[in-house]
Amino acid sequence: MTANTLFTPFSLGNYTLKNRIGLAPMTRMSAGENGIPRQDVFDFLTRRARNGAAIVYTEAIVTDYESAQGYPGQARITTQPQIDAWKRVVEDIHNENSLAILQMFHCGRMAWPDVNPAHRSIAPSALAPTQDNPLTQAPYPTPEAMSAFDISHVISGFVETARGAFAAGFDGVEIHGAHGYLISQFLSAYSNTRTDDYGGSVANRFRFAREVIQAVKKITPAGKLLIFRISDWGIADMEVSLFANRQDYQETIKLLANEPVDAISVSTYAFDKDAYGSGQNMAQLTREVTDIPLIICGGIYDRATAEQALQDADIMLAGKSLLLNPNWVADIKENKPLTRFSSEEAGIAYTPEPLL
Repeated sequence: MTANTLFTPFSLGNYTLKNRIGLAPMTRMSAGENGIPRQDVFDFLTRRARNGAAIVYTEAIVTDYESAQGYPGQARITTQPQIDAWKRVVEDIHNENSLAILQMFHCGRMAWPDVNPAHRSIAPSALAPTQDNPLTQAPYPTPEAMSAFDISHVISGFVETARGAFAAGFDGVEIHGAHGYLISQFLSAYSNTRTDDYGGSVANRFRFAREVIQAVKKITPAGKLLIFRISDWGIADMEVSLFANRQDYQETIKLLANEPVDAISVSTYAFDKDAYGSGQNMAQLTREVTDIPLIICGGIYDRATAEQALQDADIMLAGKSLLLNPNWVADIKENKPLTRFSSEEAGIAYTPEPLL
């Protein structure tokens, strides 16, 4: 990628982005018992489109009413009132000439059973994270190892959530295979010790992700986008690499590249950090084995870091910067000096306080 590409168009599937900037998906806890987020959260998404983001992601949307939910107040999109609420937001985003992408996920062993209707925590294997749950200050419960029925049921949840997204008019969905949530748990030998067809080899550990992708693709309307998100880190046991080494990661990417996905979104702590002692960053390692459009996120906070990130990717996402600065796109266009926000500052996302 050449320099100064940040504000140039980019073709993604059948869509043309007005620039290479997107609002990253960020987990929120603002939905009521009806599974619909507060109006100020919807307004925040629309405002970021109006202020220049070419792609606006939703927060992560949970995929079923049984075991998917990991935090209180998470949103869903499988009932008509939920679909209708999101449809208005999508229309507003489209009015700003931006794309609306819905991210969907299942928390797996990261779930908080008390907020799930069935009070279950399920995962590829009966292994809990080693750290305590920061919300409860107590150990995560040991999850139930998923049965064949559980696997089929969870896949159906992804399909029904995608149906809801497309009924609401979203331009695409992103399957969340990152951050130590359920799909990521299957991909990683750290959390997957199964001895059946879903464990062991890289190909076997990828099987669940492939089945989710294939099932969602079958109901994806022609021309709509299907994106997959991946990472080398999880929100629990953050010091642990979810892939054993460079080969493990790149073999997974090769398998993913054979699936009908329109882009791969790579989430990092820092986009420019050396990965696996390879002398390359995660985007470079990904690009080395596939030419599928690449989205990058992590540590991008000003014009310089945004342009640098696009040296190895096609689209960049900003999380904290766009969360806390509604004028961020205009500020980086003017190359204003900006500082990187801290995770503590981003904690506002989990409070009742309306965002700017």
